[in-house]
Amino acid sequence: MDLYTFLKRLPKVSLHVHLTGSVQPSTFVELASKNGVALPAYREPKDLYDYPDFYQFITMFDLVIASVRERADFHRITYETLQQAAEHGVRHREMFWNPTSHMACGVPYETAVDGIIEGIRAARTDFGIQCFLIADINRMETPELGLEMVQTVLAHPREEVVGIGMDYAEADHPPEKFWKAYRLAGERGLRRTAHASEDGPARNVETCLDLLGCERIDHGYHVIEDARITQRCADQGVVFSCCPRSTAWVYFGKDLPHHPIREMARRGLKIMVDCDDPPMFQTDPTSDYVAMAEHMGFGPEDFREFVLNGIDGSWLDDPTKRRWRREWSREIDALIAQLD
Repeated sequence: MDLYTFLKRLPKVSLHVHLTGSVQPSTFVELASKNGVALPAYREPKDLYDYPDFYQFITMFDLVIASVRERADFHRITYETLQQAAEHGVRHREMFWNPTSHMACGVPYETAVDGIIEGIRAARTDFGIQCFLIADINRMETPELGLEMVQTVLAHPREEVVGIGMDYAEADHPPEKFWKAYRLAGERGLRRTAHASEDGPARNVETCLDLLGCERIDHGYHVIEDARITQRCADQGVVFSCCPRSTAWVYFGKDLPHHPIREMARRGLKIMVDCDDPPMFQTDPTSDYVAMAEHMGFGPEDFREFVLNGIDGSWLDDPTKRRWRREWSREIDALIAQLD
């Protein structure tokens, strides 16, 4: 078995994918046309996902949001991304989506969430993949809107919606801005995570852990700039959901060999691997593993550990986690034994 086949066949937990960022370019074009959303000039649909910087990416991300309007649209994009994930060995995903961004486009919360859930259930039936939802706060908006989002989620409970997160540009929008939203979520039993120290200081990780009550950290690359916080996270076994290809493209000059993930692992941080916004950064659930093998020197035993870290960092119940760790360990060991 070659390395690519091994990495594709690895059983995977996915903790860091954005629904909007997983819309295929051809689907984006079709939905934009159907729903009357004007797009920039392009030759091929994939050209729309070619941008010079993070803020242009956000502009396109928001255009995708504006193009998804009807319950069937949400069903479609959810089903398609979970189908792709299943093809790459993903068996459980905890997926971000931005309720307030869709609501700002006139889409009722129930229309979006129920369409997504229909897609989740259809994909589970057809491909055996399961999925939880994480309602993400747009940190570039106001704290009041973040609190309103949590209140909306709580007012319309769905068993698939298990927690909240926080995304969009971190610079100038520190996590403490949304402490009230996170406090309410914690009081009402929602799980909590947040994008932190992606393009902000290491202290944002500590703020997320201590003030917001986050159970894991999304990205977290700048945490290694503070030795004390790094050691604390290593000692406590904080799981970091890392996405090498998208963040190398945005923040590290496409320099994968010098991506902070290498140092994070060396310092004992508990990392897992995911693909962030797959088609928007020309990746998929396997390609990020391949990049880490080819450019960062990680090997099969490292990937075994990263997969098990994903199980530990998930919001599955403890008996399932213990069972999956046993079963997947045996499965991965069998795959390693087949490597060329």
